[in-house]
Amino acid sequence: MDFFSVFVTLFLIMDPFGNLPVIISLLKDYDKKKRIEIITKELAISLFVIFIFIFFGKSLMHLLGLREESISIAGGIILFLIAIKMIFPSSEPMFGAQNEPFIVPIAIPMIAGPSLLATLLLFSTNYDLKIVISAAFAAWVASAAIIIFFIQLSKYIPYKFFSAMEKLMGMILIALAVQMLLEGISKYLHIQG
Repeated sequence: MDFFSVFVTLFLIMDPFGNLPVIISLLKDYDKKKRIEIITKELAISLFVIFIFIFFGKSLMHLLGLREESISIAGGIILFLIAIKMIFPSSEPMFGAQNEPFIVPIAIPMIAGPSLLATLLLFSTNYDLKIVISAAFAAWVASAAIIIFFIQLSKYIPYKFFSAMEKLMGMILIALAVQMLLEGISKYLHIQG
């Protein structure tokens, strides 16, 4: 995969448009200055977690005895399930009703969630580390810009906009998930054959 493919995949998994309704509702009781302060801190924490997984992902994979094919297949399945949830959202709140917006749930798992971390683990073992680092940072910057921009304009934008964007990203993510799953199966069959 090239830079653009890795960037698009990571950006879609970060899902800034899908996370916006939850983030906006978590921050609705704070004034504008405090909202920006909280989201800036949460974004910085998520970036730190992203880089930890990029740099130590290979070591973690070897420590757990995982093969690249199993990570690819598992990542494809996880992405597919997340994409289905994006297209057909549940009416239940994703993180429960009594959460404070500090580290959990905004930084982890909304921005740097399990699917993103699993994908970073996969990408850091299969692709050039410079591409993964630059694409991850670019995806984070794009997500951060979208989140900060829309938090400032949240009073003027209807909820339906965020819902439509989440469904569109879900459709694209399904195609990427199927491709990742097929690549993992293909590698596994090639090794076994």
